[in-house]
Parts: sequence; C-alpha cells; structure tokens
Amino acid sequence: MSRLLGFGTIMQSRMATSISELARNIYLYAGKGTITISPIEREGAIGLQITAVDAGPGIPDIRKALEDGYTTSGALGAGLPGVRRMMDEFDIQSASGEGTRVIIVKWRD
Repeated sequence: MSRLLGFGTIMQSRMATSISELARNIYLYAGKGTITISPIEREGAIGLQITAVDAGPGIPDIRKALEDGYTTSGALGAGLPGVRRMMDEFDIQSASGEGTRVIIVKWRD
C-alpha cells in the first residue's frame, strides 16, 4: 500500500519495520490483536495510518515504555521508541486490563 501511495523504498521499509514491531508487541504481551493499514488525506497531504489494537493487560507506565533501552521481554528495548522516531505521528493509549491502541502516521513528502 505504501508503494501504491508513492512512498520511496526507504519509507516503505520503515513502515514495514514499524508494523512488525507493533505486531511483535501484540504477540508478546496480548496474544492477539489487530493491525489496520489505511491511506489518509489531510489538507491535501497523502499519508498512511497504521492502527494496532489489542485487549491485553495494558502498559503500566507508558512513559517508561517509550524510553530507549527499556524492556520487559529481554529484548533491546528499541521497539516503541524506534517506531515513534520513524513515524511522523505517534499516539498511544493504554489502560490496565483493557489493552493498548497505537496509532502511527507517515506522510508522503
């Protein structure tokens, strides 16, 4: 979809990496969830919005989860902070026992 919207190969790769990170988090922490990929337009700009939703345990401390190097799984701790850096917009909402929703957007240059 990113290719069809005119994103270059580097941006396509960054979006694929971001989706992979979000899917990995759903798998590790919630077991199941959904990822939706949608083209968007705002004030004439074309972009791609990716929404990851799960009904898992939630993230107890979002600020800490967004720190480079923080991990609860023994990984590198680059997942969510890396996704935030690669995208133009990043929004995360999480509630204990209710799950997590991450919405990211990349705008085409």
